[in-house]
Amino acid sequence: MAAAGFSRRPVASGRTDAGVHARMHVHSFRLVEDVPEEEVAARISAKLPPTVGVALSREAPAHFNAHWRTSAKEYRYRLLLDDDAAWSASAWQVRGVDAGLLHDTLSLAVGTHDFFAFHDKSSAVKARTIESAEVVPLRRGLIDVRLRGAGFGRYMVRYLVGGAVAVARGEWTRDAFAEALARGQSAPRPVVLERAPAAGLVLWNVEYAPAEDPFTAEERRASLNVPRAPPFYVD
Repeated sequence: MAAAGFSRRPVASGRTDAGVHARMHVHSFRLVEDVPEEEVAARISAKLPPTVGVALSREAPAHFNAHWRTSAKEYRYRLLLDDDAAWSASAWQVRGVDAGLLHDTLSLAVGTHDFFAFHDKSSAVKARTIESAEVVPLRRGLIDVRLRGAGFGRYMVRYLVGGAVAVARGEWTRDAFAEALARGQSAPRPVVLERAPAAGLVLWNVEYAPAEDPFTAEERRASLNVPRAPPFYVD
């Protein structure tokens, strides 16, 4: 990276699991030479494999840190209810899912919990807050699960989606899901809980306080240079 004019130690807004997609995975770093901000994204992308790219680069405020200054993150998980070749590699194909029950179950996760039953043991056990949980039909046979919160444990979104899908398919109960949330680390992990596959998950947005955010609201909405194809866009 130094050869491209950038420091060797970029700071990431977080981490994603292998196989997870990222629409907005923010990194911050110092320039070691004078590079126009509009050229930074292209110069980094030129050194990356074809499946990875930097969509947008902006000069950040002084002392900005992509990891420590985050205020919220939004993840989106795609569920495919029918056969669809365009989305088969970017969604979890499930059958017999009641979308209403899926939404009703995930709404239980809104609020502050330790989420011990819904993240990997390697993550610290602490209070985490999910601010919103939505289930949005994108088109026939394709559902978007949207979770927004201040922070997430390892595999947390995938376990929450896996648990909600189990309830929506009748393999688990809503009451059992609610009990796992309420009892946290005082209860054994549910045997039925399935971790949703990585391919369906997208780190959709990483947010910062308006005074510190390097990107405008319009830049975030427009998603300039992000591929107009699954898993990011729906025709």
